[in-house]
Amino acid sequence: MFSNLESIAFLSNAKTRSISAENPNGEKGGGAKEIPDKYSAASALGKTWKVRPCITLPKKSATTLAEIDGSGSITHIWITVDTIAYRNCVLRMYWDGEEYPSVEAPLGDFFCCGHAQRAKINSMPIAVNPSGGFNSYFPMPFRKSCKITVENCHTEDIGGFFYQFDYMLCDIPENAAYFHSQWRRSMTTREYPEHVILDGVQGQGHYAGVYLAWEQLSNGWWGEWELKCYIDGDGEYPTYCGTGTEDYFGGAWGFGETYSTAFLGYPFWKKDGNEIPKHGLYRFHIMDPIRFEKDIRITIQALGWWPNGKFQPCTDDISSTVYWYQTHPHAQFPKLPSVEERFPR
Repeated sequence: MFSNLESIAFLSNAKTRSISAENPNGEKGGGAKEIPDKYSAASALGKTWKVRPCITLPKKSATTLAEIDGSGSITHIWITVDTIAYRNCVLRMYWDGEEYPSVEAPLGDFFCCGHAQRAKINSMPIAVNPSGGFNSYFPMPFRKSCKITVENCHTEDIGGFFYQFDYMLCDIPENAAYFHSQWRRSMTTREYPEHVILDGVQGQGHYAGVYLAWEQLSNGWWGEWELKCYIDGDGEYPTYCGTGTEDYFGGAWGFGETYSTAFLGYPFWKKDGNEIPKHGLYRFHIMDPIRFEKDIRITIQALGWWPNGKFQPCTDDISSTVYWYQTHPHAQFPKLPSVEERFPR
């Protein structure tokens, strides 16, 4: 069902469709029908000549980008917009008519651009190319319907929102799980230096990865934390336990430089003048999914060093966007922080 280099040569009865500002309903033969007015750049050419390539997102309201009936799968998403939208806009996705979204995250963070700033991402499931071209290749199957919205929480309209959703209409295998993504933000404390990436998940599925936008509020090295996955009823001790920050993201010995690879990367580091250091990191468990049958909980710590060689609990500002697949129904997500609470430092 899902395309890869091995299967690309095989024929399929799946029907290709695409939704964009030029074909907002994804209809067969439904693209490039907009009629240009006298002010349009295409006014001298007429229909089919790039009349409506983008839309404006009205302030303080949600816009439906895609509505699809039937069974199928999203195969590729492309979006670009000004950075003002990255934390001000929230991307949501609903599968099969569900009341609560399976995907809910600030637009930029979903595409591994936290801190409301651009980063260049060269991974397999997420690619961000100059200058701010968001791409997702996560397979997103649905059996009855799909709905995708974006909410502009900003005090002004946001123009120049370009988007394209490529998908196929086809039967979905019984063992295909639903795609999920959730954003959380917390300020760790010295008393409890831990950030929860994912909790409250019930059902069968697999953890597919995480993106972290880490704002370092302490001097010195910040990355002695471990990622822990508590799987299928684990109590005090996790089944999956990492050994350190750079270790989990595939690096070693304090990173030393930024990088971006197919499944893991440290593509963003910034500290200008008196600004606090900002880090962006991702790891995608595509070749090594972490599977669960009943439940999963995922946490990370915030640890550095004291001068005496002991671990220092850190007070850091951590935002996480987690990606996973699971059976439905899913638990309702925690309430998303307000736009003011999402604002980067």
